[in-house]
Amino acid sequence: MTPGNDDSRLPERLPEPALSHSARPFRSFWMGGFECSCQINSAGRRLDMTAALHHDVLAAEDYRLLRTMDIAVARDGLRWHKIDRGGRYDWSSWIAMLEAARREGVQVIWDLCHYGWPDDLDLFTPRFIERLARFAAEAARVHREHTGDVPFFVPVNEINFFTWAASRDLIFPYAFGRDGEIKRQLIRASIAAIEAIRAVDARARFVFAEPLIHNVPPRKKPHLTGPALRQRASQFEAWDMIAGRAAPELGGHERYLDIVGVNYYAANQWEVPGGRKLHWDAGSDDPRWMPLHKLLAEVYARYRRPMILAETSHYGIGRAPWLDEIAQETHEAIENGVPIKGVCLYPILDRFDWENPRHWHNSGLWDLVPNGAGRYRRVLNEPYARALRAAQAVLF
Repeated sequence: MTPGNDDSRLPERLPEPALSHSARPFRSFWMGGFECSCQINSAGRRLDMTAALHHDVLAAEDYRLLRTMDIAVARDGLRWHKIDRGGRYDWSSWIAMLEAARREGVQVIWDLCHYGWPDDLDLFTPRFIERLARFAAEAARVHREHTGDVPFFVPVNEINFFTWAASRDLIFPYAFGRDGEIKRQLIRASIAAIEAIRAVDARARFVFAEPLIHNVPPRKKPHLTGPALRQRASQFEAWDMIAGRAAPELGGHERYLDIVGVNYYAANQWEVPGGRKLHWDAGSDDPRWMPLHKLLAEVYARYRRPMILAETSHYGIGRAPWLDEIAQETHEAIENGVPIKGVCLYPILDRFDWENPRHWHNSGLWDLVPNGAGRYRRVLNEPYARALRAAQAVLF
């Protein structure tokens, strides 16, 4: 598809998925995503967002909050760097979260590698792949023993973005110029993790969450389409590699691409070159803005897999209007035959910036307010909550 709103190549209604999938794999359509990044940031500081927001010790309370809003599905993460110490495991921190989710009736999609890995591992070595596979297998065993439920895993979160950030100065190892190596390594590791998990629990399902983007030429240079098209096409690289459609020597195959997750924010449409974001607000009339339902239809036409919006949110007073639009666009996509199985509000709790812990994004369904005892009270953002209730009346 070329930049712009031309959807002439998309069928009016898309056929059902080629593969057999359960109609409702999740307990609720609406999901809540807990920020669980644990990379080493640009300042060389290890993040642990799960602990920073006290979600590790308040998991039961946080999952209970989800249920008050009729959300029964979460995205959350294992902290590989904390659990795996030189190949020896301490599962206690994760088991507490597993049991909290079970008690509260919340189904969780678990990220195995959310940008961070143990300190003793070198990303570029075969040992990285072996360790992630072993960690994944043991996680599947622990999950089965403590829940008995069908497990849902994200082997590596946002391979495309991860690659971009880790080949610059944003995420360790700051490997400038080695983006191709990083992506291929993460693909190999993801495939190894899937095989290891399936050997333990053949019921396991897998989500591959990647940014959904749209790029256009600068307004003053509409003829300069090449860079924008190349940037736009790059969003498909990780999915294509996992499915074996690109770089088949990595071992990809269609059997590995299970549920396609798309991460979508207002900043995901921009000009190339230049980087100027396409303006979004309720009622924006920028003709280059591509409606979400068309982007979703394009991804589905390419892969024919069940899909979820694995991350979406806005900030400040824009939270509720953004959710109104997401609900409307998702509903239209479903009406047109795109099998969207859920939408995840991410983050569900507000978070501070990876690079500046004093800057809060004001993007959660619950704002976080210091309680005077070193923790944060969860305070429901009422306009956002009203928008969610309205969306739940349409999509449930």
